[in-house]
Amino acid sequence: MIKRIIRSKVKEVLESLYPEHKDTFFEVEIPKNEAFGDYSTNVALVLKGKVGKSPREIAQSFSEMLSQEENFSKVEIAGPGFINFWIAEEFYRKNLKDLLKKGDEFFKLDLGRGQKVLVEFVSANPTGPLHIGHGRGAAYGDSIARILSQTGFSVVREYYINDQGTQMHTLGKSVYLRAKELVGEKIEFPEDGYQGAYIYDIAKLALERYPNLLSVSEDEAIALCRDLAVEVILEDIRMDLEKFRAHFDSWYSERSLFERGVVARVLRLLEEKGLIYEKDSALWFRAKDFGDEKDRVLRKSTGDYTYFASDIAYHYEKFFERGFDLCVNLWGADHHGYVPRLKSAMKALGVPEEKLRVILIQMVNLLEGTELKSMSTRRGEFVELKELISEVGTDAVRFIFLSRSSDSSLDFDVELTKKQSQENPVYYVQYAHARICSVFAKAEEKGIKPNFLEANLALLQEKEELKLLKLIDSFDDVLESSALQLAPYKITYYLMDLASAFHDYYTKYRIIQDDTELMQARLALCEGVRRVLKHGLELLGVSAPEKM
Repeated sequence: MIKRIIRSKVKEVLESLYPEHKDTFFEVEIPKNEAFGDYSTNVALVLKGKVGKSPREIAQSFSEMLSQEENFSKVEIAGPGFINFWIAEEFYRKNLKDLLKKGDEFFKLDLGRGQKVLVEFVSANPTGPLHIGHGRGAAYGDSIARILSQTGFSVVREYYINDQGTQMHTLGKSVYLRAKELVGEKIEFPEDGYQGAYIYDIAKLALERYPNLLSVSEDEAIALCRDLAVEVILEDIRMDLEKFRAHFDSWYSERSLFERGVVARVLRLLEEKGLIYEKDSALWFRAKDFGDEKDRVLRKSTGDYTYFASDIAYHYEKFFERGFDLCVNLWGADHHGYVPRLKSAMKALGVPEEKLRVILIQMVNLLEGTELKSMSTRRGEFVELKELISEVGTDAVRFIFLSRSSDSSLDFDVELTKKQSQENPVYYVQYAHARICSVFAKAEEKGIKPNFLEANLALLQEKEELKLLKLIDSFDDVLESSALQLAPYKITYYLMDLASAFHDYYTKYRIIQDDTELMQARLALCEGVRRVLKHGLELLGVSAPEKM
């Protein structure tokens, strides 16, 4: 919170001294060296050259006005013109009191001001069970949705079902051929068929549901097998995602875009704009005109539509018919080349570039000892998400998946997540929450009733106590940064820092003690830390246990 206050105060001074430069961008950061204060701004340096004064001269004017702010115990100029701030300790104590008074309302921000956001994530093809790569996208997308909802955006979570096209025919044919194999026929299974054991299970169900399956035409049988496979696999996906605490408001069918005429309608619009043309019996979009490396096919010479055609229609509907202000797509890293293609289409339709944000999720490497497991959905060689959840639990899987930026690959060490030690980050953070709960349980056993709002927080003067107070204050800055950058891992890092600071404090100081006034102040501090830990974990979709 204090970071926003500093930014606001600096901006006020900027508008007062140099109104013609009031929109100048400046930074407010925590100095690497504590000797340079709690926060620092480079506003004087970025004004250099704009106002005809040296940075230190500019900084002096700012410093004189900012020194009058009651929340700053000291404001100094350093180096070539940085302005450094020391925050009054009382500010942090008031902030803790505010948290204890407001409860969950304390954590709400209004960054979004009600803007409608569609977060589309997972969207795995319904051709097999979810693997751990899908799981990382599920954790990331769900956490982004939680964070945006917390910061004032109106969020819809959507799963886009790719139930149209060649892959669906391949899926149906794979099930059909396995059904023939199950009744004793010799078959030649295609190289590109889906080979997992789950295909046999669906084939058995197909023979039970459709006794005459092998008597009808092959095309009809494949269509029946396809629809059954999509139904079964999607239900399995839904169950896995619910178990993983990844919830969806909408399950959107690609096929429905064709059935409702949306694709045809958008193609007519593109034609009216002169953005498509025919060549070699295929229909092309003029993607090069909008920044893509080459034009793209919308309808093949065979008459089949490409995924690109339905994607343009899907996103057109998101913006122009469903009225979303921002669309966030989470895709696998293998889609990196597809991003400029879709952005070129949106640009052609008049969608501002910043309204479509695509997050690419890098792969997960699963480590069991020294063994690295590989994954291929088509060959049936992959680790299912449900397997990993069953082995180490939803909390551990989600926390580890959210422990790094999405653009970094992730090594998931199964054995590490089973350890009950500081090495295991999820255990370490959850244990901090449970430890605080145990403090309150011990207090209750002794007949001690905490009185948070009446506690004398001025007694919190130890270095470790001030560190915890500062960390509590910085949570909403972390939340704001996570929302604006769509980066849940920032909350994960923060929680690990907060847990570490609390464990350090707990080992050095007695909380339950004879000095009643000091004890009440420390209990209030513990409760503040507990609430932040719990709320941060909720934003990650991770539980905050009271006992461990």
